[in-house]
Amino acid sequence: MASMAVPTPSVDQALATALGKVHDPEIHRPITDLGMVRSATVRPDGVAEIAILLTVAGCPMREKLRADITEAALTVEGVTAVELEFAAMSPEQRRALQDRLRSQAGQVAEPVIPFAKPESRTRVFAVASGKGGVGKSSITVNLAAALADRGLAVGVVDADIYGHSVPRMLGVSALPTKVEDMIMPPQANGVQVISIGMFTPGNAPVVWRGPMLHRALQQFLADVYWGDLDVLLLDLPPGTGDVAISIAQLLPNAEIIVVTTPQVAAAEVAERAGAITLQTQQRIVGVLENMSWLQLPTGDRMEVFGAGGGQTVADSLAELTGAPVPLLGQIPMDPRLRECGDEGRPLVLAEPTAPAAAALRAVAEDLAGHRTGLAGRQLGIQPL
Repeated sequence: MASMAVPTPSVDQALATALGKVHDPEIHRPITDLGMVRSATVRPDGVAEIAILLTVAGCPMREKLRADITEAALTVEGVTAVELEFAAMSPEQRRALQDRLRSQAGQVAEPVIPFAKPESRTRVFAVASGKGGVGKSSITVNLAAALADRGLAVGVVDADIYGHSVPRMLGVSALPTKVEDMIMPPQANGVQVISIGMFTPGNAPVVWRGPMLHRALQQFLADVYWGDLDVLLLDLPPGTGDVAISIAQLLPNAEIIVVTTPQVAAAEVAERAGAITLQTQQRIVGVLENMSWLQLPTGDRMEVFGAGGGQTVADSLAELTGAPVPLLGQIPMDPRLRECGDEGRPLVLAEPTAPAAAALRAVAEDLAGHRTGLAGRQLGIQPL
């Protein structure tokens, strides 16, 4: 019996397959799945004519898409050149894309906070401090970059509404892209970031009261399309004010990392920041002591802000909460930590062998292996 010939896929089909391997730089999904390919055909002379629908007319990633689509199309046998045409999606097409993305994320039509769902496997760490100036934002940025460098999908919410600085420290220059009611966060150094600074003109101050702050944080968590994150870090403002309370309400499963310096006065204030978990019922992951010492050229250590503050905070919080609170690490003072932050290149990436970078990477490794408990989670077990 003669075997049946397997039909050879047409060049148009091969082109469609190739385009399916191109991902939108912001949404991180194949452009074919997102309904962005309006048409794609190959003329007899070998020229691929491709029409692409952008989410918005002024899409900042147009040239990136052009390069990726052209490269993919030229891999198809028979294609000799590529002619690309860009247009913007209609409001109906953007709404369809929004519904498709929410469906893929397991969300209902009404925006919800995916990280607050019992079945969420995203680890949420809120980085807190009792007072400003202890390096909390620098710690957040470097932990995020170190976790992303380990291959994890990482997002950062710059929840320090009045002192937002994370975008600069991470080297984020792009602005978020809006698709109907959804916001696509920009990315730098492998980390997705959203900050109130991206929505205010210039360096204008944010003069908001509690309800407005709460709504802003709710939008950052519900209306931003984060995709499938392994870790979400929140850079909280100093103290125990409105934002800390809102985070406890919106993300009751968030775990707290308390940042302090060795100074006794800073440690006492940090204890108050951690003690808020007695009211919010959140768990403290541990205490991180920053600016622990300055390494002198002679090899000696100068303890500029004293010693022992981090361990004191950890011990006090353990006694207050009745649960173990470890000292996660001690980060030495290093001018390069500030310099790299100003340049938008985290120290853990720019100079990974620097003592401060090594200490931060060790903390990130500990957090990467951290697993939340199963209390309150739906396991999906059904009786027979």
